[in-house]
Amino acid sequence: METTLTSTITCPHCGHQKEETMPTEACEYFYECNHCHKILRPKEGDCCVYCSYGTVPCPPIQTDKKCC
Repeated sequence: METTLTSTITCPHCGHQKEETMPTEACEYFYECNHCHKILRPKEGDCCVYCSYGTVPCPPIQTDKKCC
């Protein structure tokens, strides 16, 4: 199974969407929305902003590895 490295993040505050390239060896705990400039943090139980707000979970989760 091939790992997807891009995910579209949707801001829960303003609905703005942006496609981003995910890091393969690190988690992103903070993400600033380009539109409203709110700082996104993972939801409780999620390891990163991609798992919480992205269309694709982060690479470690995709490959069934422990995330950060």
